[in-house]
Amino acid sequence: MRMMCTAKKCGIRFQPPAIVLIYENEIKGKSRQRIMPVRNFSKFSDCNRAAEQLKNNPRHKSYLEQVPLRQLEKLFSVLRGNLWGQSLAETMEQIQRERTIDPEEDLNKLDDKELAKRKSIMDELFEKNQKKKDDPNFVYDIEVEFPQDEQLQSCGWDTESADEF
Repeated sequence: MRMMCTAKKCGIRFQPPAIVLIYENEIKGKSRQRIMPVRNFSKFSDCNRAAEQLKNNPRHKSYLEQVPLRQLEKLFSVLRGNLWGQSLAETMEQIQRERTIDPEEDLNKLDDKELAKRKSIMDELFEKNQKKKDDPNFVYDIEVEFPQDEQLQSCGWDTESADEF
């Protein structure tokens, strides 16, 4: 039998370290609180791995179904920042820097793990900004005229004739 619950809020407790989930039991209609202790987590731990382990833990899996993995990762990052002795503001600023993509950064120079992280951030941003058919301000066919203030530059490859190939 599957537990029917709707996650309302998810947060963190520093002492002792735990993830706190406020959820509503759909059958009884009551709000409940579930405290999930964070064990074996240090200031050197991988937040992504810790979030995945908690989300896939059989004891907590049904409660955390609706909580995005990104949110759990962020909570573990806040906990790790606290273990390093950072203030909440410093930790949040660091998380924001990590979640922002620099358009001038050369992604070709990143290792596979960092590149996957950047792509994940880009995918999430795309999903957030995407206009769907159900959105109230969705327009099917948009035509945009771009200003042509500058003289268009032509390239050699687009001026050659097709019979040269």
